[in-house]
Amino acid sequence: MATFNYKVVDRDGKNKKGTIEASNRDGAEKKLKADGYTIMSLTEQSSPLAGGFFKKKVKSKDLAVFCKQFSSVIRAGVTIISALELMGDQIENPTLRKAIMDAKTYVEKGGTLSDAMRINPSIFPPIMINMVAAGEMSGNLEVCLDRLTEHFEKDNALASKIKGAMTYPIVVFIVMIAVVIVVMVMVIPNFTSMFEEMGTDLPLATRIMVALSDFIIHKWWLLIIIVAAIVVGVKAFKRSPVGEQLFANIGLKAPIFGNLNIKSACSRFARTMSTLMASGISMIDAVEQVAKMMDNKIIRDGLLDAKTQVAKGVPLSKPLKDMEMLPPMLSAMTKIGEETGDIEEMLSKVADYYDEEVEAATNALTAAMEPMIMVVLALIVGMIVAAVYGPIMSMYNALDGV
Repeated sequence: MATFNYKVVDRDGKNKKGTIEASNRDGAEKKLKADGYTIMSLTEQSSPLAGGFFKKKVKSKDLAVFCKQFSSVIRAGVTIISALELMGDQIENPTLRKAIMDAKTYVEKGGTLSDAMRINPSIFPPIMINMVAAGEMSGNLEVCLDRLTEHFEKDNALASKIKGAMTYPIVVFIVMIAVVIVVMVMVIPNFTSMFEEMGTDLPLATRIMVALSDFIIHKWWLLIIIVAAIVVGVKAFKRSPVGEQLFANIGLKAPIFGNLNIKSACSRFARTMSTLMASGISMIDAVEQVAKMMDNKIIRDGLLDAKTQVAKGVPLSKPLKDMEMLPPMLSAMTKIGEETGDIEEMLSKVADYYDEEVEAATNALTAAMEPMIMVVLALIVGMIVAAVYGPIMSMYNALDGV
């Protein structure tokens, strides 16, 4: 028996989710439909070992390649089933390849491509599912796929810029930790016996360094447990309502990082809104989808509130203006788009602008991190040198006095 996660709508129109056991996917579908549910998504649970450690994630770059190739094949007159089979043979990412073959099996049974993608919501994001559905309804599936290709390519470019800015400090930090551990394990013990032979009181810095060296050598396992406990604790706290709110505030107000997070959120909002609305998705649904894509809770809650106001007939620019964390330019440009009736094009231009701002912010972040890293390295090296050579200098001074 396999276990499946499901999201359904009951006869009263209420959303429900949970798990169900069945011998296969078809069996799970029959059970849910027999209870009168309309299936929104149905995915099989995988073991933590297979899903958490060895399952390759699907990145925006992979989705961009799929959409681009799939659009080209469809334009050539190939049927959707044959196109999915062809894509399944060409895609390198094994996780995406399996999801494509699952979609092919579903379409062969008479389902639509968008519903087939809902089988694997963790692989195919909502924006992709809804735009494919819009393309199927309008008969312009190729156009929607082209827009998705551009969206995923620019989303991948944005993510690459941010990761590129963080790579240098992270690598330096890891190397710094490795060097400190080597010094503590290989160098400090060689000086310990010499310190003991001096027969004098060691400076505080030296005593701390020797104690830390002994701790790392003899109780390294305890250090691993402490670090693991801290990491797990921080992640658990971050998932709590209080922790999520706290980290959201830090993410928006932290020096340099806050500016980068806000601009990247503006770029993603504008780009996704433009893509969705250009494909025929209503503004209300588009705002809701964009809100769910946001990692920051404060921005996500603000956009969900904006969706509620838009549903009441309020122009989108007003709730955006009320969101104090967002720059005024975003709401101003949105208002211009509303007044001219070309909000999709205006949001696309806004996204291009904030893409450039993100690049400038990442360059500023890298420039600011380099001197900070050098200062930290200098402090650590200075502490080690002071701890090692402090007693030696004291001994020489004592000998000179004699």
